[in-house]
Amino acid sequence: MSEAPSIAFVASDTAEAQAAKQRLEARYGARDPETADLVVALGGDGLMLQTLHRFLSTATGLAKPIYGMNRGSVGFLMNEFREDDLLERVAGAGRSVVHPLLMQAHDIDGRSFSAYGINEVFLSRQTYQAAKLRVEVDGQVRLAELIADGIMVATPAGSTAYNLSANGPILPLNAPLLALTPISAFRPRHWRGALLPDHAKLRLEVLEAQKRPVSAVADHTEVRSVAYVDIALDPAVDLVMLHDPGHSLDERILRAQFGY
Repeated sequence: MSEAPSIAFVASDTAEAQAAKQRLEARYGARDPETADLVVALGGDGLMLQTLHRFLSTATGLAKPIYGMNRGSVGFLMNEFREDDLLERVAGAGRSVVHPLLMQAHDIDGRSFSAYGINEVFLSRQTYQAAKLRVEVDGQVRLAELIADGIMVATPAGSTAYNLSANGPILPLNAPLLALTPISAFRPRHWRGALLPDHAKLRLEVLEAQKRPVSAVADHTEVRSVAYVDIALDPAVDLVMLHDPGHSLDERILRAQFGY
Protein backbone atom coordinates (compact mmCIF):
# COMPACT_ATOMS: atom_id res chain seq x y z
CA MET A 1 0.00 0.00 0.00
CA SER A 2 1.41 3.38 -0.97
CA GLU A 3 2.03 5.90 1.76
CA ALA A 4 -0.57 8.65 2.14
CA PRO A 5 0.62 12.05 0.87
CA SER A 6 1.55 14.70 3.37
CA ILE A 7 -1.04 17.49 3.42
CA ALA A 8 -0.71 21.14 4.41
CA PHE A 9 -3.62 23.51 4.96
CA VAL A 10 -3.84 27.16 3.98
CA ALA A 11 -6.86 29.37 4.59
CA SER A 12 -8.23 32.78 3.80
CA ASP A 13 -8.44 35.38 6.57
CA THR A 14 -12.13 34.87 7.32
CA ALA A 15 -13.10 33.48 10.71
CA GLU A 16 -14.93 30.58 9.06
CA ALA A 17 -11.92 29.53 6.99
CA GLN A 18 -9.47 29.88 9.87
CA ALA A 19 -11.67 27.82 12.17
CA ALA A 20 -11.93 25.09 9.53
CA LYS A 21 -8.14 25.10 9.16
CA GLN A 22 -7.65 24.60 12.90
CA ARG A 23 -10.09 21.68 13.02
CA LEU A 24 -8.57 19.98 9.98
CA GLU A 25 -5.01 20.39 11.28
CA ALA A 26 -6.05 18.87 14.60
CA ARG A 27 -7.51 15.93 12.74
CA TYR A 28 -5.02 15.37 9.91
CA GLY A 29 -1.88 17.11 11.15
CA ALA A 30 -0.19 20.46 10.46
CA ARG A 31 2.54 20.46 7.82
CA ASP A 32 4.64 23.14 6.18
CA PRO A 33 3.01 24.01 2.82
CA GLU A 34 6.44 24.41 1.23
CA THR A 35 7.42 20.78 1.92
CA ALA A 36 4.06 18.98 1.89
CA ASP A 37 3.09 16.76 -1.04
CA LEU A 38 -0.11 18.71 -1.62
CA VAL A 39 -1.95 21.72 -0.26
CA VAL A 40 -5.59 21.97 0.78
CA ALA A 41 -6.83 25.54 0.29
CA LEU A 42 -9.78 26.68 2.42
CA GLY A 43 -11.52 29.73 1.07
CA GLY A 44 -12.88 30.97 -2.23
CA ASP A 45 -11.59 31.29 -5.75
CA GLY A 46 -9.37 34.22 -4.75
CA LEU A 47 -7.47 32.04 -2.30
CA MET A 48 -7.18 29.28 -4.90
CA LEU A 49 -5.56 31.70 -7.36
CA GLN A 50 -3.19 33.00 -4.66
CA THR A 51 -2.21 29.44 -3.71
CA LEU A 52 -1.63 28.43 -7.34
CA HIS A 53 0.58 31.49 -7.81
CA ARG A 54 2.51 30.62 -4.65
CA PHE A 55 3.37 27.15 -5.94
CA LEU A 56 4.07 27.86 -9.61
CA SER A 57 6.17 25.04 -11.02
CA THR A 58 8.90 27.49 -12.08
CA ALA A 59 9.74 28.03 -8.42
CA THR A 60 9.95 24.36 -7.40
CA GLY A 61 10.56 22.52 -10.66
CA LEU A 62 7.42 20.45 -10.00
CA ALA A 63 3.83 21.62 -9.75
CA LYS A 64 2.35 21.08 -6.28
CA PRO A 65 -1.27 19.85 -6.47
CA ILE A 66 -3.86 22.09 -4.84
CA TYR A 67 -7.13 20.70 -3.50
CA GLY A 68 -9.58 23.49 -2.71
CA MET A 69 -12.56 23.33 -0.37
CA ASN A 70 -15.05 26.15 -0.42
CA ARG A 71 -15.05 28.37 2.65
CA GLY A 72 -15.62 31.59 0.67
CA SER A 73 -18.33 33.42 -1.21
CA VAL A 74 -17.35 32.17 -4.68
CA GLY A 75 -16.22 28.60 -5.15
CA PHE A 76 -16.15 27.84 -8.87
CA LEU A 77 -12.66 26.36 -8.54
CA MET A 78 -13.34 24.67 -5.21
CA ASN A 79 -14.69 21.34 -4.00
CA GLU A 80 -17.50 21.02 -1.50
CA PHE A 81 -16.33 21.52 2.08
CA ARG A 82 -16.43 18.38 4.21
CA GLU A 83 -14.15 17.43 7.07
CA ASP A 84 -14.67 13.67 6.84
CA ASP A 85 -12.74 11.27 4.58
CA LEU A 86 -10.31 13.89 3.31
CA LEU A 87 -7.52 11.39 2.58
CA GLU A 88 -9.89 9.21 0.57
CA ARG A 89 -11.23 12.21 -1.33
CA VAL A 90 -7.74 13.39 -2.21
CA ALA A 91 -6.71 9.89 -3.30
CA GLY A 92 -9.72 9.65 -5.63
CA ALA A 93 -9.53 13.18 -7.00
CA GLY A 94 -8.98 13.97 -10.66
CA ARG A 95 -6.32 16.38 -11.90
CA SER A 96 -6.90 19.54 -13.93
CA VAL A 97 -3.67 20.91 -15.39
CA VAL A 98 -3.67 24.47 -16.73
CA HIS A 99 -1.02 26.88 -17.94
CA PRO A 100 -0.91 30.61 -17.13
CA LEU A 101 -0.44 33.65 -19.31
CA LEU A 102 2.86 35.48 -18.99
CA MET A 103 2.40 39.25 -19.01
CA GLN A 104 5.40 41.43 -19.80
CA ALA A 105 4.34 45.03 -19.25
CA HIS A 106 6.37 48.11 -20.17
CA ASP A 107 5.38 51.44 -18.65
CA ILE A 108 5.75 54.96 -20.03
CA ASP A 109 8.95 55.47 -18.01
CA GLY A 110 10.67 52.54 -19.74
CA ARG A 111 10.40 50.11 -16.84
CA SER A 112 9.50 46.45 -17.40
CA PHE A 113 7.43 44.13 -15.22
CA SER A 114 6.53 40.43 -15.53
CA ALA A 115 3.64 38.58 -13.92
CA TYR A 116 1.54 35.48 -14.48
CA GLY A 117 -2.21 35.49 -15.06
CA ILE A 118 -4.00 32.21 -14.44
CA ASN A 119 -7.44 33.59 -15.31
CA GLU A 120 -6.67 36.54 -17.53
CA VAL A 121 -4.54 39.55 -18.36
CA PHE A 122 -6.46 42.75 -18.99
CA LEU A 123 -5.83 46.39 -19.79
CA SER A 124 -8.14 48.99 -18.26
CA ARG A 125 -8.45 52.78 -18.43
CA GLN A 126 -7.28 54.67 -15.34
CA THR A 127 -9.31 57.87 -15.81
CA TYR A 128 -12.64 59.06 -17.15
CA GLN A 129 -11.27 58.92 -20.70
CA ALA A 130 -11.61 55.76 -22.75
CA ALA A 131 -8.44 53.89 -23.64
CA LYS A 132 -7.10 53.85 -27.17
CA LEU A 133 -5.36 50.58 -27.96
CA ARG A 134 -3.68 48.84 -30.88
CA VAL A 135 -3.87 45.04 -31.10
CA GLU A 136 -1.10 42.95 -32.68
CA VAL A 137 -1.23 39.17 -33.02
CA ASP A 138 1.99 37.37 -33.94
CA GLY A 139 3.55 40.63 -35.11
CA GLN A 140 0.66 41.65 -37.37
CA VAL A 141 -1.66 44.55 -36.56
CA ARG A 142 -5.17 43.15 -36.39
CA LEU A 143 -6.89 46.19 -34.90
CA ALA A 144 -5.26 49.55 -35.57
CA GLU A 145 -7.38 51.38 -32.99
CA LEU A 146 -9.75 50.11 -30.34
CA ILE A 147 -11.52 52.73 -28.22
CA ALA A 148 -12.88 51.02 -25.11
CA ASP A 149 -12.71 50.77 -21.34
CA GLY A 150 -10.13 48.05 -21.95
CA ILE A 151 -9.43 44.61 -23.35
CA MET A 152 -8.56 41.22 -21.89
CA VAL A 153 -6.93 37.95 -22.85
CA ALA A 154 -8.50 35.01 -20.99
CA THR A 155 -7.44 31.39 -20.64
CA PRO A 156 -10.02 28.57 -20.78
CA ALA A 157 -9.75 28.29 -16.98
CA GLY A 158 -10.52 32.00 -16.66
CA SER A 159 -13.13 32.22 -19.38
CA THR A 160 -15.99 31.91 -16.88
CA ALA A 161 -14.66 34.74 -14.68
CA TYR A 162 -14.18 38.40 -15.72
CA ASN A 163 -14.22 37.33 -19.36
CA LEU A 164 -17.78 36.02 -19.05
CA SER A 165 -18.89 39.18 -17.25
CA ALA A 166 -17.60 41.15 -20.24
CA ASN A 167 -19.71 38.96 -22.58
CA GLY A 168 -16.72 36.89 -23.69
CA PRO A 169 -17.08 33.24 -24.73
CA ILE A 170 -16.82 30.26 -22.39
CA LEU A 171 -13.98 28.00 -23.52
CA PRO A 172 -13.73 24.25 -22.77
CA LEU A 173 -10.79 23.64 -20.45
CA ASN A 174 -8.81 21.60 -22.96
CA ALA A 175 -9.50 23.87 -25.93
CA PRO A 176 -6.21 25.17 -27.43
CA LEU A 177 -7.64 28.69 -27.48
CA LEU A 178 -7.46 32.10 -25.85
CA ALA A 179 -10.35 34.56 -25.70
CA LEU A 180 -9.59 38.14 -26.72
CA THR A 181 -12.49 40.18 -25.33
CA PRO A 182 -13.09 43.95 -25.39
CA ILE A 183 -14.37 45.71 -22.28
CA SER A 184 -17.17 48.13 -23.19
CA ALA A 185 -15.97 48.76 -26.73
CA PHE A 186 -16.98 52.10 -28.28
CA ARG A 187 -15.21 51.80 -31.61
CA PRO A 188 -15.32 49.54 -33.55
CA ARG A 189 -18.78 49.48 -31.99
CA HIS A 190 -19.75 46.04 -33.22
CA TRP A 191 -16.45 44.26 -32.51
CA ARG A 192 -17.08 41.46 -30.02
CA GLY A 193 -13.59 40.03 -29.74
CA ALA A 194 -11.77 37.04 -31.19
CA LEU A 195 -10.78 33.46 -30.50
CA LEU A 196 -7.04 32.92 -30.91
CA PRO A 197 -4.86 29.81 -30.89
CA ASP A 198 -3.18 29.37 -27.55
CA HIS A 199 0.27 29.70 -29.14
CA ALA A 200 -0.52 33.25 -30.32
CA LYS A 201 1.70 36.06 -29.08
CA LEU A 202 -0.07 39.34 -28.48
CA ARG A 203 1.11 42.90 -28.12
CA LEU A 204 -1.40 45.43 -26.81
CA GLU A 205 -0.11 48.95 -27.37
CA VAL A 206 -1.56 51.98 -25.61
CA LEU A 207 -2.13 54.93 -27.91
CA GLU A 208 -1.96 58.40 -26.32
CA ALA A 209 -0.57 56.76 -23.18
CA GLN A 210 0.17 60.07 -21.43
CA LYS A 211 -3.26 61.55 -22.10
CA ARG A 212 -5.22 58.32 -21.62
CA PRO A 213 -3.36 56.28 -18.97
CA VAL A 214 -4.00 52.54 -18.84
CA SER A 215 -3.30 49.84 -16.25
CA ALA A 216 -2.35 46.25 -17.03
CA VAL A 217 -3.44 43.51 -14.63
CA ALA A 218 -2.47 39.83 -14.45
CA ASP A 219 -4.83 38.28 -11.90
CA HIS A 220 -3.94 40.37 -8.81
CA THR A 221 -0.75 42.07 -10.09
CA GLU A 222 -1.28 45.57 -11.51
CA VAL A 223 1.11 47.75 -13.49
CA ARG A 224 -0.02 51.34 -14.01
CA SER A 225 0.59 53.74 -16.90
CA VAL A 226 1.69 51.08 -19.36
CA ALA A 227 2.96 51.85 -22.86
CA TYR A 228 2.58 48.32 -24.24
CA VAL A 229 2.07 44.79 -22.97
CA ASP A 230 3.21 41.47 -24.44
CA ILE A 231 1.08 38.44 -23.56
CA ALA A 232 1.61 34.74 -24.31
CA LEU A 233 0.65 31.43 -22.74
CA ASP A 234 3.57 29.78 -20.93
CA PRO A 235 3.27 26.01 -21.57
CA ALA A 236 6.35 25.34 -19.44
CA VAL A 237 4.46 26.25 -16.26
CA ASP A 238 2.01 23.68 -14.91
CA LEU A 239 -0.73 24.41 -12.40
CA VAL A 240 -2.47 21.36 -10.91
CA MET A 241 -5.89 21.48 -9.27
CA LEU A 242 -7.51 18.40 -7.73
CA HIS A 243 -11.26 17.90 -8.02
CA ASP A 244 -13.72 15.36 -6.70
CA PRO A 245 -15.19 12.97 -9.30
CA GLY A 246 -17.98 14.66 -11.25
CA HIS A 247 -16.82 18.13 -10.21
CA SER A 248 -13.76 18.62 -12.41
CA LEU A 249 -12.99 22.06 -13.77
CA ASP A 250 -13.79 21.01 -17.33
CA GLU A 251 -17.17 19.64 -16.16
CA ARG A 252 -17.94 22.90 -14.36
CA ILE A 253 -17.03 24.92 -17.43
CA LEU A 254 -19.26 22.68 -19.56
CA ARG A 255 -22.14 23.21 -17.13
CA ALA A 256 -21.62 26.96 -17.27
CA GLN A 257 -22.15 26.86 -21.03
CA PHE A 258 -25.63 25.52 -20.38
CA GLY A 259 -26.39 28.06 -17.67
CA TYR A 260 -26.06 26.00 -14.50
